[in-house]
Amino acid sequence: MRFIYLALSCLILSGCNSVYLKPNTLDKDANIYTPRGGYSMKRSIKQTMEERGYKVKVGTLQKVRESDQDDTEVFIIPNNVRYAVRVAERKEILRPIWCMFNGFWWWNFNMSITDKATNEEILSWRGRGCANSSLRKLDKILEELEIKD
Repeated sequence: MRFIYLALSCLILSGCNSVYLKPNTLDKDANIYTPRGGYSMKRSIKQTMEERGYKVKVGTLQKVRESDQDDTEVFIIPNNVRYAVRVAERKEILRPIWCMFNGFWWWNFNMSITDKATNEEILSWRGRGCANSSLRKLDKILEELEIKD
């Protein structure tokens, strides 16, 4: 009976992430554009990339368009940027029991990296999970994406 519960748990948890990537396509020396702000996942992606040695650029704020629903910021992306990172995320949820030993916060996000030189998407990642496990997955993904010398 325990085996059935373990197998069922593994099946449920294995569907939490969907990753499509093109290995050996990310030049670590190139500039990368990421949008400003965001919840924890977006900030953590920028921090992780900077710690790995990437040159992360957030662009220059051009103007803010005010509307009834939301303020929209318009940015100028630097010309020397090779890659663009896009992250769409929901607000993080505190899950002290589920994520007790793994960062306490539950993230639900979509992330993509596009190569502006070739107009190809080199990463498409739909993920959800505890904060620390998501960052470990990000490290493994970046390791596989990076061009090997």
